[in-house]
Amino acid sequence: MKARSQRALFLLEQCITMMHVKQIQSHLTVSGAILDPQATSKIISFCAVSNRVDLTHACQLFCHLPHRTTLVWNSMVRALSERGEPLKALSLYKDMLESGFLPNNYTFSFLLRACADLSDVSLGLILHSQVIRLGWESYDFVQNGLIHLYATCNCMGAARKLFDGSVNRDVITWTTLINGYVKGGLVRVAREFFDQMPEKNVVSWSAMINGYAQVGLFKEALELFNYMQVSGFRPNHAGIVGALTACAFLGALDQGRWIHAYVDRNGMELDRVLGTALVDMYAKCGCIETARCVFDEMPNRDVFAFTSLISGLANHGLSTSAIELFIRMKSEGVIPNEVTFICVLSACSRMGLVDEGVRIFNSMSQDYGIEPGVQHYGCLVDLFGRAGMLEEAKKVVRAMPMEPDSYVLGALLNACRVHGDFELGKETVEHFVQQSLDHGGVHVLLSNMYASANKWDDAAKVRKGMKEKKVRKVPGCSLIEVDGVVSEFVAGDRSHLLMEKITLVSRGIDKHLKFLRRDHDDDKINE
Repeated sequence: MKARSQRALFLLEQCITMMHVKQIQSHLTVSGAILDPQATSKIISFCAVSNRVDLTHACQLFCHLPHRTTLVWNSMVRALSERGEPLKALSLYKDMLESGFLPNNYTFSFLLRACADLSDVSLGLILHSQVIRLGWESYDFVQNGLIHLYATCNCMGAARKLFDGSVNRDVITWTTLINGYVKGGLVRVAREFFDQMPEKNVVSWSAMINGYAQVGLFKEALELFNYMQVSGFRPNHAGIVGALTACAFLGALDQGRWIHAYVDRNGMELDRVLGTALVDMYAKCGCIETARCVFDEMPNRDVFAFTSLISGLANHGLSTSAIELFIRMKSEGVIPNEVTFICVLSACSRMGLVDEGVRIFNSMSQDYGIEPGVQHYGCLVDLFGRAGMLEEAKKVVRAMPMEPDSYVLGALLNACRVHGDFELGKETVEHFVQQSLDHGGVHVLLSNMYASANKWDDAAKVRKGMKEKKVRKVPGCSLIEVDGVVSEFVAGDRSHLLMEKITLVSRGIDKHLKFLRRDHDDDKINE
């Protein structure tokens, strides 16, 4: 029987489909070798980690086993934990204890992952006490699991204490702590630890790159991505997605194209996450047709991929295409989310499709069970406002189940500007002030509204009021990419290293334009 079991184990290593596994399981059952815990554990593990996951089969096999070992229990706990069933994994652990089996270090590593997925620090503390009582705390992957749990639950004090007390800190230990600081928004602390790491791997580099991208430090994310390659590390999936996110927000098209070429050159799978990141990057960098091509090349498209392209199409003035893609999305069985509706409602607003926009807005709760948020109401206000239906827009603001924010009031104020409703414009600005949303842009918009109607006295009053209240407009900024390097320019800031050369070139261009204009005016006079 032992020889048969060994032969079956060898065959299980070669399996690539569930059909093969079931054939070997049948053979083991007939021969009686199914009682070998190694063979059973292999079958359960295959069911959990194979491309065609079959947790149901694993559970049925586990339930029908007359005898179970700690190895088999661990395999089942791991299968449930790794396949997004943390509650079932923890419930099975309870059954394991009631059946008289004690957990070992492997058991706890799987359970701590389940607790981290649930962000359940209370249960984690119970498991931690059991780890100490049973003497498994010194094992590296148990310590890493505990650090990961506390970091995920934003208990960085406990995570740091475990880290400081760790004797054998490996690259996983360091990366786990860095990830924790990144999730807590303490990116600069994370960078300090990253720089102190005695040994880095591609995972730790990617964690830091994504950390920068998550908190909006996109320039730093790209700089680190480039430094990673200079240091001899090849970007992995996570690092590439983080870098593409940074490219999208900075408009770094050249760098984004290079990353896309790297993906193609290395035969990386265009999965949903990577594909969506590329679609988003091209759309935000102005290459909407390339974004469409990437979208069409994706073998599987989810709600995020559809939403990204719908948003890009709407922002590029292709609202008809955006709405058509929304219809296609629903026909393919992909359920829209809150962001999808914001993008589609914006497209309807730009096209003046009031009835269609209202119908889509109402379908959110009626068809999908999604309660409209403040941004959805802002889109509805913009929809009515652009169509000149200011009374309807005003009614939406008053009937909203939540307080209108700057987006909603801004949409109403802009409609007042376009259609010259000064009284409603003043009323809207007063609403801003009452809610402490008294920022400079609001007053500038009201001032411009008066100026466009030649009401210069009223415009001057608004500007004077701004000066008295010390309300200042947020300075504008622009970004430009040259040779793969992104530079940011803020109005009034002259700190750029090449500012003297930039000023000289700018003055030269200005003189040249004035010269061309003068020649053009002379030609018109001679005519």
